[in-house]
Amino acid sequence: MNILFINSARTWGGTEKWVRMAAESLSVSHKVSLVYRRAVVGDKIAVHKYRLPCISHFDLYSLAKLVEIIKKDKIDILIPTKRKDYVLAGLAARICGITNILRLGIVRELKIPIVHKLIYSTMADGIIVNAEKIKQSLLKSRFMQQANIKVIYNGLDTDRIDQQSVSAIEKPFPFIISALGTLTHRKGFDFLIRSFNRFLKNVPDADAGLFIIGDGPKKDKLIALSETFGIRSRVIFLGFLQNPYPYLAASDVFAMTSTNEGISNALLEAMYLSNASISTRSGGSEEVITDGENGLLVDYGDEERLAEIIGRLYVDRQLTATIARKACQDGIRKFSLQKMKDELSSFGTEIQNRKPTKGNAEVPR
Repeated sequence: MNILFINSARTWGGTEKWVRMAAESLSVSHKVSLVYRRAVVGDKIAVHKYRLPCISHFDLYSLAKLVEIIKKDKIDILIPTKRKDYVLAGLAARICGITNILRLGIVRELKIPIVHKLIYSTMADGIIVNAEKIKQSLLKSRFMQQANIKVIYNGLDTDRIDQQSVSAIEKPFPFIISALGTLTHRKGFDFLIRSFNRFLKNVPDADAGLFIIGDGPKKDKLIALSETFGIRSRVIFLGFLQNPYPYLAASDVFAMTSTNEGISNALLEAMYLSNASISTRSGGSEEVITDGENGLLVDYGDEERLAEIIGRLYVDRQLTATIARKACQDGIRKFSLQKMKDELSSFGTEIQNRKPTKGNAEVPR
């Protein structure tokens, strides 16, 4: 099977990490290629690659080159991963008569029926989502078909994490909370900083700090917020890290405070690295965390509750260790990379075999 992933992102994030895991794992059994826009993405993914501008949904140059690549490499399946890519892939797939399977990793309401039916149904043969909640959100639109949407949970690349987390870092505080992601409003870092400030007021002698790993447009405002609260020395902005795993491994608690997610790669990785994890009830987090067992859940914006949870974990280290241990066990069991690869391959076969113009050969595992 010849598979072509498309990712036009300008920065590295969770979707791009998923593309790397999916493309590299599938390349063991299939011929896999990638179309990308920026080197920050393409340079990190070890498969055959093509760089295209992908500057808009209707970039005719990129569309023409994409059709050329499909024909030259005899591509069977396209897997576009960003909204802009969905249109280009849908057009190219229809021109070439091949299969188009979208990948969506966030809850998205389809509010423009004519446009969204064209993109998510007419031009898409299938959709991969990483949380049941995303699937149910899509199915609220009458034109979506359940059989065309497959929930495939993100896998954990445990070999990569193990290799890259061995370098120990010196902890600046005995108790560390970490958070990772692009510094945008959706990721909720302001909510986390406000709640951390409340925790410090509730437990004034707490010897605790907060790692914020990532970069983005809200960085200056977040720094200013920590300064306003007088906690700048406790909130450590680490910026974007090529390898965040030593910092996650050194953390005691991981906080995922987004307004909207699918299933966060960073959350799964932190759980695997034995963090007691806290998450907002956003997207698929409740499919990962059983509240009070392998993590703790909080409603977005409830600063008092989040501060209380942090305080509880700070005071009761036995509880923190118990939750962290269960989180690691569940991550290994439920979110294996091999399982993700097998399910991607199987769904590709299923969708491919529905198309009357294509052969019915089984996809090799």
